[in-house]
Amino acid sequence: MTSVLLNGCYVVTMDGDRAEHGSGHIAIDGNKITSVGPGPAPAELDLAGARVVDAAGCIATPGLVNTHHHLYQWATRGMAVDSTLFGWLTELYPVWARIDEQVVAGAATAALAWLARTGCTTTTDHHYVFPRRGGDVLGATVAAARAVGLRFHPTRGSMDLGRSAGGLPPDEAVEDIDTILAATADAISAFHDPEPGSMLRVGVAPCSPFSVTGELMRAAASLARDHGVRLHTHLAETVDEDEFCARRFGCTPVEYLDSLDWLADDVWLAHGVHLDDAAIARLAATGTGVAHCPSSNARLGAGICRTADLLAAGVPVGLGVDGAASNEESSLIGEVRQAVLMARAAGGPQALSGRRSLELATLGGARLLGRADEIGSLEAGKLADVALWRVDGFPQAGVTDPVAALVLGARPPLELLLVNGSVVVERDVVQTVDERAAAAGARAAAAAVR
Repeated sequence: MTSVLLNGCYVVTMDGDRAEHGSGHIAIDGNKITSVGPGPAPAELDLAGARVVDAAGCIATPGLVNTHHHLYQWATRGMAVDSTLFGWLTELYPVWARIDEQVVAGAATAALAWLARTGCTTTTDHHYVFPRRGGDVLGATVAAARAVGLRFHPTRGSMDLGRSAGGLPPDEAVEDIDTILAATADAISAFHDPEPGSMLRVGVAPCSPFSVTGELMRAAASLARDHGVRLHTHLAETVDEDEFCARRFGCTPVEYLDSLDWLADDVWLAHGVHLDDAAIARLAATGTGVAHCPSSNARLGAGICRTADLLAAGVPVGLGVDGAASNEESSLIGEVRQAVLMARAAGGPQALSGRRSLELATLGGARLLGRADEIGSLEAGKLADVALWRVDGFPQAGVTDPVAALVLGARPPLELLLVNGSVVVERDVVQTVDERAAAAGARAAAAAVR
């Protein structure tokens, strides 16, 4: 970490006024932002020894926050490409049952490095597959995030409802409830850092209604709240899930979660595609958040999330790339664009603006993770998670609005990505890990599981 001054860039602050500066500055001291505003940095700032970046031709945004991912799935990209979710899972569960610590290390490093290249400074991971002879697969993701340098919110996932008991995953892919709860408590003890400015916080994340028992859902919620950590799960992703919940529980997915005391402001749900008005109202009333994953939903033919209706009701919404096996691009800035297009395809050109979608990827994601007081906007006192995008190149040439160039145009190169004040990407190249080595590791991981 060092002092950095970005001068002359278009600044999208995402502050309380949603201020933007046509030619502004961002001053950083260590891991904190000290000044943001129009024009050059104030003369009274102590910037002796600072690295000064001529940011003309660039747009600065808060670092993007990825609220749903499965890093290990980078090893199984390009499989089951024409399947629905249940068919895709049925094909891939036996493959995932063969992952181990080495496979996950290779897959996670590549996935995290690519997230960084697409503007991400904070990411979650929902890891719910723990083969009996796989080693420390969760620890492998933590080590990969430390190497790449991203702020990391992994969740210890779980499945205990195997096929023989009426669930979707094969029995060899599930664990018993006592093992799950003990391992989850151990993960929190080993990795969770609740301190301000934390680079690593752990959540608790039973997988889904069709792979987890109600007993585990209740116990997981109790464990998470006893430890003061957040809760996450998949919900309402497909029509198949709706039908499963109606057949097995006699209710909708949201009603099922409500019966298990899961709806609250310490919970965020992945997908939320198939929600009726009553479900949306209930999420809003309880402060339960939704991680919107538009590309994955489209890839699997799951449907289009009612993003505009969720936002109008006051439901907290963030964006996620989802696992790389259902979103081979895995670009977080790409999800900002895709969220706009999907919302407008369903609800017309006023359904979601580019700026609001960018807000979902920054402040919205920070809110889902309980970090809105530290990240998600460019303001003095906040952590120095900053993405600086170059928008004066050929693909964006002549685009009048820099935000439109970023959100609706071709993905611009990253001039600089700072996480906690440290350089992770510069001139569109990851600086913390070798990109060629990361690609080779990903290829080795894919070969190992196939």
